[in-house]
Amino acid sequence: MKVLKLFLVLLFFSCSQEKNQIVIEITNSLDIERKYETVELSKSFLGLESLEGLGIKDIETDEILASQLVDDNGDGVNDVLLFQPNVPAGATKNYKITEVSVDSVAAVCYSRFVPERTDDYAWENDRVAFRTYGPDAQYRFENKLKEGTLSSGIDAWLKRVEYSIIDKWYKKYTEKTGSYHKDTGEGLDNFHVGSSRGVGGIAYKKDSTFYISKNFLSYKTITTGPIRTSFILDYGTWEAGDRLIKESKKISLDYGNNLSKFEISIEGVDSVSAGLTLHEKDGVVTSHNEETWLNYWQPHDDAELGTAIVTTPVYFMSTEKYETDQKDLSNAFMHLKVINNKVVYYAGFTWSKSNQFKNQNAWEQYLQDFAIKLNNPLEVKLVNN
Repeated sequence: MKVLKLFLVLLFFSCSQEKNQIVIEITNSLDIERKYETVELSKSFLGLESLEGLGIKDIETDEILASQLVDDNGDGVNDVLLFQPNVPAGATKNYKITEVSVDSVAAVCYSRFVPERTDDYAWENDRVAFRTYGPDAQYRFENKLKEGTLSSGIDAWLKRVEYSIIDKWYKKYTEKTGSYHKDTGEGLDNFHVGSSRGVGGIAYKKDSTFYISKNFLSYKTITTGPIRTSFILDYGTWEAGDRLIKESKKISLDYGNNLSKFEISIEGVDSVSAGLTLHEKDGVVTSHNEETWLNYWQPHDDAELGTAIVTTPVYFMSTEKYETDQKDLSNAFMHLKVINNKVVYYAGFTWSKSNQFKNQNAWEQYLQDFAIKLNNPLEVKLVNN
């Protein structure tokens, strides 16, 4: 028995030592500092059978970084380790896999289905918040019931604090103790969506007509945590003129980012258009095709608001400012290629009262840098310790 115990101790020590010898080298080839970019380390990449109890240590500072384990395929086993390195311009940094204690960490990157407000799905991080609408809201709208919403657009919740507000704001609604349409210091929802595309909803353009789906039919939450929240919304099959389109979207939002990532799975078309509502059409649309980003900067009540879409050249086709007298249907669009039934882009916003960016120029510099980073991802490789 003593021999067996000794063997198990030596085996545990050997496994721990093996994991602690896994070193990840991350290179930033740009002259831009890289922060708030999430690195995904899979079990297969690391050569490990399990990620449980593992995290990341900065070798230079000996600091254990915030990390998150994610079960991407829903089989009950974590597949990916997420973390966000901080790599100076033109630099290379090394990080090490290490054992960490499992603490309960607040889910700053948070999302959930909201049945108490019909059936919204809402998501947020430390900078921005969003929501969109489900089948009960559609049913209520179509049957002229209270609290109905017919929209596949993306709503922006204008938060000005770094902590989570989704549950708190909905609690105001359910308990009738206040309204998230009034700013009491944390921000508010005064962003009108209607049938517009909001911040990044899609449409299909045929000739001069834009076709849009109705509300999502079902949802699946994948993860929440300190680094990322992600989920899937299924829109089923919808009609676009003489076409039938089958659509679902995986949406993720990472810590420190103003833009959500949209991974659209779509059948029936070879292009789609992601849009930004023009609201009162009193703002300025800016686009730089070679940088594949689109921005709409507008006055918004007593503040200013920037909404944007960014993609990579592989999906980018063109941009269009579409104006009409029909309510909510004026949008700035980015037209995108569908490749192997998939489209990937990023969409989000900034609100001047959040004080995240000094002005429109600073926001557009962020978008420019974001596009450059997308086209020049961090180089990640394993090295011998």
